[in-house]
Amino acid sequence: MNFNFLTPVSDLVLAHNELLSTQTLGRKLKIHSSQYGIPDLDGVKIAIIGVLENRNDVNYIGESFDLDEIRKAFYGLFPGSWNVTIADLGDINKGESVEDTYFALKEAINILVKKNIIPIILGGSQDLTYANYRAYDGLIPMVNIVNVDAKFNLGDSTKPIKNNSFVGKIILDQPYNLFNYATIGYQTYFNSQEEIDLMDSLYFESYRLGQVSKDITIVEPVMRDANIVTVDLTSVKGAEVSLKQKYSPNGLDGKEICAISRYAGISNKVTSFGIYEYKPSKDDELTAMLISQMIWYFIEGVNFRVKDDDFSDDKNYQKFITLVESEELVFYKSNKTGRWWIEIPFLSEVNNKLKRHTLLPCMHQDYLDACNNKVPDRWYKAFQKNCVL
Repeated sequence: MNFNFLTPVSDLVLAHNELLSTQTLGRKLKIHSSQYGIPDLDGVKIAIIGVLENRNDVNYIGESFDLDEIRKAFYGLFPGSWNVTIADLGDINKGESVEDTYFALKEAINILVKKNIIPIILGGSQDLTYANYRAYDGLIPMVNIVNVDAKFNLGDSTKPIKNNSFVGKIILDQPYNLFNYATIGYQTYFNSQEEIDLMDSLYFESYRLGQVSKDITIVEPVMRDANIVTVDLTSVKGAEVSLKQKYSPNGLDGKEICAISRYAGISNKVTSFGIYEYKPSKDDELTAMLISQMIWYFIEGVNFRVKDDDFSDDKNYQKFITLVESEELVFYKSNKTGRWWIEIPFLSEVNNKLKRHTLLPCMHQDYLDACNNKVPDRWYKAFQKNCVL
């Protein structure tokens, strides 16, 4: 397995780690060090990778950064009652070009996902999500991305990729592997009306900050259908982070972003998780601790994953059928977890690679709305997308 492009965790972090309690995470991880090299990945379920690339940040002025403070904070946390093995594989440094960095990240994610290891990527500018997405070329036929962000980042796809325009590249660059893109926590005043209309015309999902703050549980079914989850730290309100990291007085609070991270971890489909737009400063402790807790909650979620979407045996679920505007809607409820799905009618002319999307995660409230003759919004968008594709 070729991970020659990875540099080890710094000796400073490792020295700090030796001072920690033997019960902390740092003393239980498999760590890539200069002394021992890349650890054996047999049995590893989750691998942390740092990516020290930010040259496609629209505000880039030549500054560099490291992830030492995040590692110190994370290593100092205590694990939950987990049965997963975690590795820290160190960092991908800036390549000679940004494309070189993309290639290294793409290769690393591709290798790990093939080995059923979930990478947690720490960046760096959020355009790295593009490399994350391209790592799935040839792995699965269609990809669902969930982005926790104040902005849609659609941008102008005819211009070079930047951290505020990477989604346009994902949509339009070949091969076309994107099935659904969902934004969690967007703030309307940071997005043009043209972008909002485009998201709607593409039948992509978007959830405003107010919706998420009012009912955080709406995030769970969206995450349940995601393959890639990417988090922009500018979606967190300024009071929760360090000075240089502050972006807006409004945003997700610490509890909300950690809950979202846990939902991402619980999802059986999520196979990579990225946290981006980290901007260290002299008072960096608050942001580093928040990121370390997001990682903690994601791992907590992975540890409690339950395979509950097997509908081949009617003992595993309950089936509910209701009529909405003469359309028969079929719902399934797992007997293991109580989670809900809604059936999307399969169209014979639709490409076979979309068959896996015929069952769409939903909420109990969607079933109640259907009983009151209201078509669930997720069902409508998924159905329209299938018709278009």
